[in-house]
Amino acid sequence: MPEINGRNESVYPPGTAEIGRRRKELAPEIHDAFETFSRAVFSPGALPEKTKQLIAVAVAHTTQCPYCIAGHSQLARRKGASDEEIMEAIWVAAEMRAGGAYAHSTVALHTLGVPGHAEGRR
Repeated sequence: MPEINGRNESVYPPGTAEIGRRRKELAPEIHDAFETFSRAVFSPGALPEKTKQLIAVAVAHTTQCPYCIAGHSQLARRKGASDEEIMEAIWVAAEMRAGGAYAHSTVALHTLGVPGHAEGRR
């Protein structure tokens, strides 16, 4: 754990039952709707639960949410995913995130002026 202000603390505070209760207390209808939505999303359907959790692991790495990374990695394993499958999902996320930067180079290249194109070169 990193040291912050002379103490060993995480940048992210731990999730606690108290936090969960307070979140629900502040917006109970929305909280309940989100919980219902979440259960529906991760229920088996056209995709099995294991696949949905592997997708969640990958997305959690692209959104860089440590709570989601930990929670969905545990849930993926609980739904039968191997450590190798979880790591491959993470590599898919890494490629997609890097691929986004690569693909968006098109915007920069058009701005700079792609040979054979009239636009660009501002």
